[in-house]
Amino acid sequence: MKRELISLERAVAASLLLALPVSASAAGVDAGTLIENTATATYDAGEGPTTINSNTVTLKVDELLDVTVSSLDSGPIGATPGSVVLTFEITNTGNGPEAYTLTANPAVGGNDFDTAIDGIAVDSNGNGVYDPGIDQILTGPETTALLDPDENLTVFVLATVPPTVVDGDQSTVDLRADAVTGTGAPGTTFAGQGVDGSDAVVGAGGASDNATGSLIVGITTVDLTKSATVADPFGGTSTVPGSTITYTITAVVSGSGSVSGLVVSDVIPAGTTYRTGTLALDSSALTDASGDDAGEASASGISVDLGTVAGGSSHAVTFEVSID
Repeated sequence: MKRELISLERAVAASLLLALPVSASAAGVDAGTLIENTATATYDAGEGPTTINSNTVTLKVDELLDVTVSSLDSGPIGATPGSVVLTFEITNTGNGPEAYTLTANPAVGGNDFDTAIDGIAVDSNGNGVYDPGIDQILTGPETTALLDPDENLTVFVLATVPPTVVDGDQSTVDLRADAVTGTGAPGTTFAGQGVDGSDAVVGAGGASDNATGSLIVGITTVDLTKSATVADPFGGTSTVPGSTITYTITAVVSGSGSVSGLVVSDVIPAGTTYRTGTLALDSSALTDASGDDAGEASASGISVDLGTVAGGSSHAVTFEVSID
C-alpha cells in the first residue's frame, strides 16, 4: 500500500511539472494560454500493475491589465515662448495586447505657468525625436495602437509656452495612460473582455499610470551700449583733427539661457579713419584680418564674432579712429 501511495504522488508531481508555463511576459504567462493537467495513479489489485487517468482540468489564463508611463527627458526642458516638445514612454506591463488612452494635463499644482496642449504624437519612425509631418498625431480621444506584452511606445506631448512667461518660470505637464479595456482597483474584473474570451483583470497598478515632464523658461536678452573717449594731440580731450577716439561697445547678456551667433559690428564714421591694429575684445588684441580670430577690421568697419554667450556675462569690444 505504501508503494502505491508513493507511485501516485510521483505521478501527480510529474503531471504538475508538465503544466508549468515555458515562457513568460511582463505579467507572467500570456493571456489566453491554456493550463491543462491530468493526474495518473498506478496500483496493483493482484492482477499486475494498472494505471488510470483522472479527468483533465483545463484553465484559461485571464488577461492582466497594467501599464507604466515614464518621462524620457533627462531633466527640465529649456523653453521660450512658443512650441515645445516633451517625450514619454508607454509600456504594456500586462500579459495581453492592450491599447491605452492618453491624457495630457498642463494644469499641475505649483506651476508658474500652464502650457497649451497642442496634441500627442507617436514616434512613427522610432528615432526618439519629434518629426513634424512624419510622426503620427493622435486624434481625440488620443489612443495608442495595441501594444503587445512588454512592448513600449515613445510619444510626444506637443505644447505651447505662453508669451507672458519670464525668465526662470517653471511648469510641469502630466501624461496619463489608461487601459482601453478598463481601469479600477486591483482585481477588478471585466468578464469575457480578455484574450480569446478570457476575463480581463486589473493589475496592481490599476491599469493606469502617469508621469510628468518639466519645463524651465530661459529667456535671454542682449543689451548693447556704446561709449567714446577722446584724446587730442595736445594732451586734452578736444575733438579736433588729429584727435583719437576710442570706442567701447559693451554687450551684456542677461537671463538663464544663452544666445548663439552673437556678432558685434560697427561702421567707421565719416570724417574719421580706422587706426590699424587697435581692435580688441575684453582688452585682448584681435587681428584686422578675417578668419584667424574672432575679429576683423577695415577702413569701412569692424566686426567681432562672440559666438555662443551664456546669460549673466558681458563682453567689451574696443577700437580706435582718428579724426581726419
